[in-house]
Amino acid sequence: MRLVMLDTETTGLSPATGDKMVEIGAVAIENRDMSRRTTFHRLINPGRKIPAEVVRIHGIDDARVKDEPEFSEIAQAFLDFIQDSTLVIHNAPFDLGFIMAELEACGLPNIHDMPVIDTLEMAKKQFPRQRNNLDALCDRFGVDRGHRNLHGALLDSELLGQVYLAMTGGKQFSLGMDLGIKPASEFVRLPSAVRSQNEKRETAALLRRPAVQIRQEDLGRHQALMQRIAKESGGAVLWKEG
Repeated sequence: MRLVMLDTETTGLSPATGDKMVEIGAVAIENRDMSRRTTFHRLINPGRKIPAEVVRIHGIDDARVKDEPEFSEIAQAFLDFIQDSTLVIHNAPFDLGFIMAELEACGLPNIHDMPVIDTLEMAKKQFPRQRNNLDALCDRFGVDRGHRNLHGALLDSELLGQVYLAMTGGKQFSLGMDLGIKPASEFVRLPSAVRSQNEKRETAALLRRPAVQIRQEDLGRHQALMQRIAKESGGAVLWKEG
C-alpha cells in the first residue's frame, strides 16, 4: 500500500467563509518505509490577506506567498502525487475540506472516492479522554519534535508519518488493527454534493406521491371552460398552436 501523509496550512478555519490554503505538504512511503520517502511541498498564494493571528501559528505571511502560485496552478501536480494512494491525515475533515473545495473551484476531478485514514479518529479510539493532537502523539510515541517551533505542512507530514507507523506497529504492521479507512466523501460533504443529494431526495419524494384522481364532473367543467375560452378568443388559444 502506498501511503501519503498529508497536511495543510490555511488562512483560517473554513473554506465556506472564504479561507484558503497557504501551504500543502505530503510525504509518500511504500511498504511502511520512511527511509525511502518522497515528498510534495508547495507554498500557495491564497489571493487574500493572511490574518496576523494565523501567521503566529504557521509563520506564513503575505510577503512570503505573494509570488507563489495559486492552488489552481499546482493542483494537477498534487493530484498526480497522491494518485493510487491512501491518504493519512490528522483531523481529515479539516484538510480534506480545503482540498476538495479548491479542487471543485478549479474544475478538476475531485477525490471523493479516495481512501483516507484519520489518525485523530484512531487516536481517540486508542486513547480515549486524552489529548490527541499531533504534539501529544509525538510525545506519547517518542517521536522527536524538538525542531517544531511553528506548524509547517511538510514537517507535520513527516512527524505524522512516524506517529502513524508507531500507532500501527512500526514496520511490522498489526494485521488485526482497524484502520478505519473510509472514502474522502465520508469526511467532507461539499455544498454542491449536499444540493445534489437534496434535489434527488425531493425528486424521489415527488415520484412517490400517488397519482391525482380527477373526478368526471371536474373534468367536464374543465373541458367546458376550455371551450368557452376558445370561443371567446376566436380560437386563438395556445394549446391549439403547433
